Amino acid sequence: MKVLPALMAAAAVAGGIQLFHGGSGESIASETAPSSTYRLTANGDEAACAIRRGADMSDGLSLLTVAPNCRKLLPGIERAKFWREEADGTVAFSANGIDPIVTFSVADGDGYESYAPATPLLSLNID
Repeated sequence: MKVLPALMAAAAVAGGIQLFHGGSGESIASETAPSSTYRLTANGDEAACAIRRGADMSDGLSLLTVAPNCRKLLPGIERAKFWREEADGTVAFSANGIDPIVTFSVADGDGYESYAPATPLLSLNID
């Protein structure tokens, strides 16, 4: 009779391992993309701030961290919490994952340039 409780305990441990490993041999934490840090500048100005793209939430939607001093470049951008990348390569920052505060298109080279709002022109480059 002592075998039944031992089997139940082993099943619980195995179930817990599967839960934390997402049913595969890999940790769930290893499935998220590493964060990317960007430098945001306005109109080629020397003033800049840090933007960090975080973990993927769903198809094209990632968490976003905007440094508080980014407000100097575009008031309201500090509220952005989400990075949405579309199939055409455009990127939008939003507070709710839907309504863009600023939208970027792929620039020449390895970065992005804003097109909405039209001013100020913002550049987003990998830091």
